[in-house]
Amino acid sequence: MAQTFNGKPGDRIVIDRLVYHHWAIYIGENEVVHLVPHGGDSSSSLELLSIRGEVKRQKLADVVGNDSYQVKNLLDKKYRARDSSVIVKEACAMVGRELSYNDDTYNCEHFATDLRYGEAESRQVRRAACPALAGLAAARAATNDFSDSRLIYRSLKRLSK
Repeated sequence: MAQTFNGKPGDRIVIDRLVYHHWAIYIGENEVVHLVPHGGDSSSSLELLSIRGEVKRQKLADVVGNDSYQVKNLLDKKYRARDSSVIVKEACAMVGRELSYNDDTYNCEHFATDLRYGEAESRQVRRAACPALAGLAAARAATNDFSDSRLIYRSLKRLSK
């Protein structure tokens, strides 16, 4: 059964993934603009560890897949949303650009929040990144692959503060 969607251009869309949420900006006509790991897609579990990201414009259904999603402008009480036409214009102008993508300083939620409010903020970093990084660290230890152990250690240390 298809999910009912009541989004308006400029809305932030949250897509519930297994370990984290993926964020996008709804631009109308059942399309979104979002930041994804370079060469990847928004369903990758390695998204939280990627170094580069690419801004994409895609059909909402293609980004969502079988996951649930909803409009989530939860920061409207904290920040004033910018005009929807400005949000959509700026989002579309960014399509195809490559940006730095960092789990705790600039991820898909920072991107969507920055477009809507002019403030890059992410509330999911502490909730989702720590379990994901801990799981990756355990998997690396089980296979004796410690090639990225310093990245994992630094990220876990930052998140535990």
